[in-house]
Amino acid sequence: MFKSFFQQGLVLMLLLLALSVNAQKKHTFEVKDGQFLYDGKPTQIHSGEMHYARIPREYWRHRLKMMKAMGLNTVATYVFWNYHNTAPGVWDFKTGNRNLAEYIKTAQEEGLFVILRPGPYACAEWEFGGYPWWLQQNKDLVIRANNQPFLDSCKVYINKLAEQVKGLQVSKGGPIIMTQVENEFGSYVSQREDIPLEEHRKYNAAIKQILMEAGFEGPFFTSDGTWLFEGGAIAGALPTANGEGNIDNLKKAVDKYHGAGPYMVAEFYPGWLDHWAEPFIRIGSDQIARQTETYLTKGVHFNFYMVHGGTNFGFTSGANYNEEHDIQPDITSYDYDAPISEAGWATPKYRAIRDLMKKHVKYNVPEVPAQIPVITIPAIQLTKAVDLFDLKKEVKPVTNDTPLTFEELNQGQGYVLYSKRFNQPVKGKLQVNGLRDYATVYVNGRKVGELNRMNKQYELDVQIPFNGTLELLVENMGRINYGAEIVHNTKGIISPVLINDYEITGGWNMYKLPFNKVPDLEKHTAKNKQGQPTLYTGTFDLKETGDVFLDMRGWGKGIVFVNGQNLGRYWKVGPQQTLYLPGCWLQKGKNEVLVFEQQNDVLQKELRSTPAPILEELQ
Repeated sequence: MFKSFFQQGLVLMLLLLALSVNAQKKHTFEVKDGQFLYDGKPTQIHSGEMHYARIPREYWRHRLKMMKAMGLNTVATYVFWNYHNTAPGVWDFKTGNRNLAEYIKTAQEEGLFVILRPGPYACAEWEFGGYPWWLQQNKDLVIRANNQPFLDSCKVYINKLAEQVKGLQVSKGGPIIMTQVENEFGSYVSQREDIPLEEHRKYNAAIKQILMEAGFEGPFFTSDGTWLFEGGAIAGALPTANGEGNIDNLKKAVDKYHGAGPYMVAEFYPGWLDHWAEPFIRIGSDQIARQTETYLTKGVHFNFYMVHGGTNFGFTSGANYNEEHDIQPDITSYDYDAPISEAGWATPKYRAIRDLMKKHVKYNVPEVPAQIPVITIPAIQLTKAVDLFDLKKEVKPVTNDTPLTFEELNQGQGYVLYSKRFNQPVKGKLQVNGLRDYATVYVNGRKVGELNRMNKQYELDVQIPFNGTLELLVENMGRINYGAEIVHNTKGIISPVLINDYEITGGWNMYKLPFNKVPDLEKHTAKNKQGQPTLYTGTFDLKETGDVFLDMRGWGKGIVFVNGQNLGRYWKVGPQQTLYLPGCWLQKGKNEVLVFEQQNDVLQKELRSTPAPILEELQ
């Protein structure tokens, strides 16, 4: 009897060992003879970009299944340094959507290769392009440069990342087949001609060396516009092209900097990014299908950027800029007009690409997963409203002769209320040329106007009485994530405040309002006054959960929390008029909502939902 049990146990143990070995079967992936070779066999990469940080963890598998059913065999993802290094010395690869290793393993379980884009610079319309805001506190550190303090910081990040994922490379039995070196560095080189090319190249080579020393094995690749390979290409890495539809141009550039192939478009754009107060950009399904077919018939490898965009939850959205706008903040939705919508729906673009892929690929393309249910909620009654100025009583202000930046206040995101009392009356033009980025302005608690870096609106007329108080509620609308100005990314008020060209100094009080968690309004008296920044709260009960689109039409500007989750910012200027609320963040029974409304020009009584997103409605 004992012998029989022993034999059965031994067989079971050997079986489990065999399964474990099989699950960790090692493979090879290499760039050789102008091809990608997986276990020595030529393999086409049909990839889609999808960022784990922009999707609720509970929905990762659904979105990956959607990719697979579109006919793709690979998922590419950036890693956002600031998403994991939340404060100096503080690292998080586990909570919320941050478990990158789990995301990669889930992709492998769904039969997908993984392309890793660790940066350290990501861009991606993400806050500060992925850099931690507090790097700017080190005055000796120069972002994205051959600068030792910066390279030292990059090394710490890359080593921490390697601890999480290096065992998931293809040579170790994982799905990671390629790793990117830096990101779109050729673009930066072209924008920073004040830095010698040799210095740029030393920096890029240093990042590649740090990756290798940390345990990343490659193959390595770079990605740039075809005409920017001169600044971005690096020895020992395959150059890939972004946004290149001309196959001859692609081949000519790759051959020049690498030799013969393989030829890959690392960012193939089926949609585009969107800013507040600008039209939502659409790209037609037929146009994308035609370009996809060109790649397929010409043997070009590609990565849809984005195949599914997701959402810039919380304060994660970044910003651009141009000659007309000192800043162009990105909207909360990262729908991107991608084949898979923000809520994970199959769009006409998705179906056109899927039909095409089924004709050209040799592997099986599974059925499209069922759509996650959408519900509408009866109007949520907002049962309490609290004046933000009441909350400042709980905040110990930082006092200084001049306004301090967010960084000097050791705050990354959210809001700061700058307050100054005048012992003499003053009337004239308030000038805040160092505003970063948006402010509502109050005199003795009454709103007198708004300042907006986006519109280069830095001044307004004020009249402050004897013993009066001037207050500016300043919002960080996302640090610039692309271009030469990425090195100038401090927030708040970063230069002197003037009235009639005279600097206002002495006794500035700064109240930190990071909104990194839901404020507790329990002990605050209800008060709701037009023009005052106000927090609204309410509850609602659900018998069933599902995805929801909160309808923010009729509101002004602010952020929304549901069950402690910051859904991101809304703004009446559009084009986005709804906020996506994933059903996995709701619960049967009681749910709680809090809205921080900055403008409050219209007093609110309820919050509504709608069955579909509204992303194309400008004010």
